Amino acid sequence: MSEYYNAKRSRNLYKPGAGDPFKISRSKIELFIECPRCFYLDRRLGVGRPPGFPFNLNSAVDKLLKKEFDIVRKSGDTHPLIEKYGVDAVPAAHAMLDEWRENFKGVQYFHEPTNLIITGAIDDLWQSSKGEYIVVDYKSTSKEEEIIALDKAWQDGYKRQMEIYQWLLRHNGLKVSDTGYFVYCNGKTDMAEFNAKLEFAITLIPYTGKDNWVEKTIMDLHKCLNSGDLPQASVNCDYCSYRSAAETARPALP
Repeated sequence: MSEYYNAKRSRNLYKPGAGDPFKISRSKIELFIECPRCFYLDRRLGVGRPPGFPFNLNSAVDKLLKKEFDIVRKSGDTHPLIEKYGVDAVPAAHAMLDEWRENFKGVQYFHEPTNLIITGAIDDLWQSSKGEYIVVDYKSTSKEEEIIALDKAWQDGYKRQMEIYQWLLRHNGLKVSDTGYFVYCNGKTDMAEFNAKLEFAITLIPYTGKDNWVEKTIMDLHKCLNSGDLPQASVNCDYCSYRSAAETARPALP
């Protein structure tokens, strides 16, 4: 067995009946939505999906955006992008923001009915003149067309991500606006030359979230974790389809 899967098996896994609260991240909730079988294999049996390539450029964009918005956060001013789109908001100077941004910490809420701690690391938090907090998420890509809407099926996961963050912050006592924003950075490929820098067209995309699905999903996820049976695979899961095809294609062993 590879070093990767040995490490996956040796980590802390969910054990039915254990007394200590168990952490479930926003990304693991998304995994459950994508495929209950992959989620069960990951959280109960320690067999995770193969890791993807790290998005180092995306991470760099996120880090630089945080630095940029933190400059105006400290000054108390707004940001040119916020002004350009006429949004009534300034970057919020909340005492917990640094922790809420940190991976493996993030915003946390103890969900008592399931004994689960739900977590999610946000990118940014703005605040309106009415005192409402606004969840902001950074996205980066490089496409030919201008990105002005989240209208692709695969972007539904981005919307759920926003809604889980809104749900978490509300359960931490914040008055949260239903409308959040995606700061979408689109790398330009039509420049005359590279010149050791990549330029971006940046759009601000509003999204009105509805977090009423989160509670039921957590309950269903908890039920899945406590089951003694391997769940059915999602019909759209490429990973499960590959495992099934590989098993079918394997020649009969003596």
